[in-house]
Amino acid sequence: MSFAYLHECFPDPTKTFVYREVAQMVKMGMEPVIFSVREPSAEEKALMGAHDFQVRYLPGENELRALIERERDSFSRGQRRELSHWRAQKGDSNRVFEALWLGRELRRLRVRHVHAHFAGLAARTAWLVRRLWGIGYSFTGHADDIFSPEEKPISLAMLVRDARFIATETDYSRERLERDYPDASGKTFRVFNGIHFDEGQVKADEPEFTGTEEQPRIVSVGRLVEKKGFPDLLRACALLRERGVKFGCDIVGGGPLDSALRAMVSELGLGNCVVMHGPQSQSEVRALLAQARVFALACQREGDGGSDNLPTVIMEAMAAGLPVVSTKITGIPEMVKDGETGTMVAENDPHAIADALAPFLDNSSLAKQFGANGRERAKAKFAVGTTTTVLARLLASHGGVCAPRSALARDPSLHSPFWRRWLLR
Repeated sequence: MSFAYLHECFPDPTKTFVYREVAQMVKMGMEPVIFSVREPSAEEKALMGAHDFQVRYLPGENELRALIERERDSFSRGQRRELSHWRAQKGDSNRVFEALWLGRELRRLRVRHVHAHFAGLAARTAWLVRRLWGIGYSFTGHADDIFSPEEKPISLAMLVRDARFIATETDYSRERLERDYPDASGKTFRVFNGIHFDEGQVKADEPEFTGTEEQPRIVSVGRLVEKKGFPDLLRACALLRERGVKFGCDIVGGGPLDSALRAMVSELGLGNCVVMHGPQSQSEVRALLAQARVFALACQREGDGGSDNLPTVIMEAMAAGLPVVSTKITGIPEMVKDGETGTMVAENDPHAIADALAPFLDNSSLAKQFGANGRERAKAKFAVGTTTTVLARLLASHGGVCAPRSALARDPSLHSPFWRRWLLR
């Protein structure tokens, strides 16, 4: 009677922060049941590596629909009525089939709460599980899913209204959600994404910069999409080259702008100093961070209102002992302390980015000091053990989750007041 995670696709190499949280929740003894609507590709699984917990995948779309149709008479009259209604909703009709299958599995497992990441497909399925089976849900809102939500039959307003509680990555997003959706007030809580601090990472007192002094390296990691601002970073690199600053730049990630950015590298004559690596595994990203002098991410707001919220790669760069250059938007100022762990600049300003990068490229001692400060800040705020404990306590206090004995032995505060009241009735 713990809880279930419901994911759209798990594990997902573009959402390593979700994987870390799930793994930590298992390590804490919370014994979550892990469901995923879709199964990742072999390539995605290879990037994530092996894990020691079970993921239960829902049947594929065609198989699932056929299964529910065959067993239609086994559902209640009300559930059959809901099936007829929601299957007719264009663009999201499969959610009701997922909810009917999942709700029955949750009942069999005696699970009474579901938590989803992102206010997207999985959260909409969880909403229908509640409607069809009376099983409560919560979700973690991240960035575009709450800043520029998709127009779906199950809206963000409906998800907010009926959730037992909502987690968001930053105070910025919590305040914005409460402003835009009054139903969010009083049940929305900030839960930072978490990162690991293990022996494989750089120590604050032993910076591990291995790039050459002749060509210190900038590293940037992210999906190659508009909101990451990679064109501004490339323009900043062109400005640095014009000023005679020696550097190299490693850009990691894949996405729809890949071809355009590679063409831009050529047009700006940056082929001898900028390397486009494409998607890389976590170990390969860590190796690049260890070789860098400074991390940069030129985040910006998109035309439709979409933007980053709390880019996990910034936390990872801080954990690796790197100073960070980024922009003053959304939750990023909650991570990077300007003038102490990095430099914050206005969005859409390549000149400001170049000005912020140059001192770290020119002065390794300055970079090491800022990087050490950043690592200590990241360890205090973003260690996955701390952040996952915050969510576990919310699941107990607001989700009605009954923590297993193994988890209670580690953290007695996980006793759920909801279940305590129920047991004492």
